[in-house]
Amino acid sequence: MWKTALKPRWIAGLVFAIAVSGVFVLLSQWQFGRSTQAEIPVNPATETAQSLTGTLQPGDFFHGSVADQMVTAAGTYDADKQVLISGRLHNGESGYWVVTAFAVNGAPVLSGAGASPETWIPVARGWVADPADAAEPPSGTVELTGRLLPSEAPLPQTAPGPGRATAVSVAELINYWDVSSYPGFIAATAEVSAGTDLSAGATDGALKPLNIGPQPPAQKINWLNLFYSLEWVVFAGFALFIWWRLVKDDYRRTLEDELDGGHDHLPAPTPSEPTQQKVQP
Repeated sequence: MWKTALKPRWIAGLVFAIAVSGVFVLLSQWQFGRSTQAEIPVNPATETAQSLTGTLQPGDFFHGSVADQMVTAAGTYDADKQVLISGRLHNGESGYWVVTAFAVNGAPVLSGAGASPETWIPVARGWVADPADAAEPPSGTVELTGRLLPSEAPLPQTAPGPGRATAVSVAELINYWDVSSYPGFIAATAEVSAGTDLSAGATDGALKPLNIGPQPPAQKINWLNLFYSLEWVVFAGFALFIWWRLVKDDYRRTLEDELDGGHDHLPAPTPSEPTQQKVQP
């Protein structure tokens, strides 16, 4: 009978413990989400185009503060200095980046052995699925707009072949082209020649635009929030443990009370009468 009387109390405690644990789990998820949030970009002004010559200097290091910066430059392409970079994806399809050398008007001229009369910068003009679709760049003076990106690392122990390169690596390309170059490259978004935009994004041809946006900041782990998320999980388990311990103690007390009550109903033992031993006269 006592078991039936205690069941509602246990169930009510279990419901309360589950509710408290659920709140703790939700708090744990919230803290975990905060621990992996990406930080706000430090420089949101990268989308406002600036002059290349005023943003980056040839012969200098590529500073991280100018990465992803939209830049403009005037100059001319050299169709003989064009390479294809294989293994590049576009809408899930593998193909090639078309990268062409661009002589920048008004750029500082480097000095020293091997320096060229003009300063150049590699320009990733677009993507093609077939190398045969890599058309020549616009001729004449071009008003170039694009995103400034750091030089990539070349692939070691790789023979790309004529007209190919392993990556958009300035160190690799200047050896192919024998020119002085900026320490980065531009992903073109507009190529205006004689008042007409001839870029991949403005024309409907085999050359597809790269559409490279500003790179998202790397996610940083907030270890304090991660610790709090684990702590809330422990609290959730502790709430269930407390319910189990209370039920266990209640159950033990009930058994003790039942045992003591059973002893009270037992008949009291009757003292045995002493036997008298008859003595023979």
